[in-house]
Amino acid sequence: MQALPHYPLFIDGQWTEGASGQVMASQNPATGEDWASFACAAPQDVERAVAAARRALDDPDWRDLTQTQRGKLLYRLAELIERDAQEIGRIETTDSGKLLAETASQSAYVGDYYRYYAGLADKIEGAVLPIDKPDMHVFTRREPIGVVAAIVPWNAQMFLTATKLGPALAAGCTVVLKASEIAPAPMLEFARLIEEAGFPKGVVSVITGDAENCAIPLTRHPDIDRIAFTGGPETARHVVRNSAENFAVTTLELGGKSPILVFDDADIDGAANGLIAGNFGASGQSCVAGSRGLIHRPIFEALVARITEKMEQVVIGDPLEGETHIGPLCTAAQIDKIKATLAASVEGGARIRFGGAPLERPGNYMAPTLVECSGPETATLKTEMFGPVMSLLPFDTEDEAIALANASDFGLGSGVFTQNVARAHRVSSRLKAGICWVNTYRAVSPIAPFGGYNQSGYGREAGIEAIHDYTRTKTTWISTSDKPMANPFVMR
Repeated sequence: MQALPHYPLFIDGQWTEGASGQVMASQNPATGEDWASFACAAPQDVERAVAAARRALDDPDWRDLTQTQRGKLLYRLAELIERDAQEIGRIETTDSGKLLAETASQSAYVGDYYRYYAGLADKIEGAVLPIDKPDMHVFTRREPIGVVAAIVPWNAQMFLTATKLGPALAAGCTVVLKASEIAPAPMLEFARLIEEAGFPKGVVSVITGDAENCAIPLTRHPDIDRIAFTGGPETARHVVRNSAENFAVTTLELGGKSPILVFDDADIDGAANGLIAGNFGASGQSCVAGSRGLIHRPIFEALVARITEKMEQVVIGDPLEGETHIGPLCTAAQIDKIKATLAASVEGGARIRFGGAPLERPGNYMAPTLVECSGPETATLKTEMFGPVMSLLPFDTEDEAIALANASDFGLGSGVFTQNVARAHRVSSRLKAGICWVNTYRAVSPIAPFGGYNQSGYGREAGIEAIHDYTRTKTTWISTSDKPMANPFVMR
């Protein structure tokens, strides 16, 4: 019998097993069978990774690189990612169940994120201040914030790593990357490219493990200066509490229940495609999933009919096959949560218009589901299920639509479908969300920042400003007078 692939930890430029010897198996969501194993970090391993990052921060091999030289390393990393995108995508698909078509193309595209920050590396500038005191030359410079703990979930690993690692390395920081203990293989595979690109030892370590032995020791470690976290609100609360131990600057990119508003003047086919992309892209396993469809009542039935027509053409199957549109969910626990939420919704008066049950086949397969909600309190409108469930609710007026959209604890993404440009501007400006797509959905770019309101977190990733979040400003005062400093006890 052939041995399963095994992934050790990558710490201080070395591949190593965890100090405790703990090993976990990773399941293929399409089959329900173990396909690989990986080493789990113990607190001693976290200590080693952070110590290596602290040492590398002051090592001349990293510290004395010019900003342009750091950018060249990032350019090299981008080339390697694009070279291996298909293989990384295959590993991610096997590990998480996401479609190969998405994982491979997403892996290739994140090369542009590293190139974007490579180009910004030597454009991190200070300023000379027009100070209000004579004989003083005062200037600022931006210096690396220090050691970064970057924590990413399993559902968009290469992308969410790029939005943290790119600006952190461009700014001159060092990073301990904590991959999810669910489906971490792509991140450990990615560590090989960090090594091949030529980053000095300790600049990036990649570890994984459970909360008690890995995440908690990392986020509360006294030598961590910055925490960049993507995940759920409950875990985020623990991260924030842990950061009280080290006062690390923290940003949170969390989940959402994003609304998509469709007005009666919208292109019906485009709106149907937007709702399908928002709900069934990545099998609904996306933090920006547009899982609340708010539909103008005059077109409600016509739009439901168009969506149903398209859903009947959806191919559910092996995520490694090119013809598959929807693959399995990453974990069986997601199926259980969806079933419970659907049951509560139906009990409250909701109507299942399509799907509504797991598929009778090996693996974690859930039928794409369309729910006509009975009102704004329907459970599927409130609960982030991380699966292919679309909840639809009619509205009568623009103000009602906006009120329904904003009636959420979350505020990450949003969408508006309308042919009226004035309405598009008016409505998008009133939506309480960090991102608003108009007549499209789920578009991203390294140039465009993203992040949320409310329980969707704080801080922004991507865009030019993100690089400043990995720096500190130092102000330097230089006296240009030939005279010695005056007696401080003589007041004038």
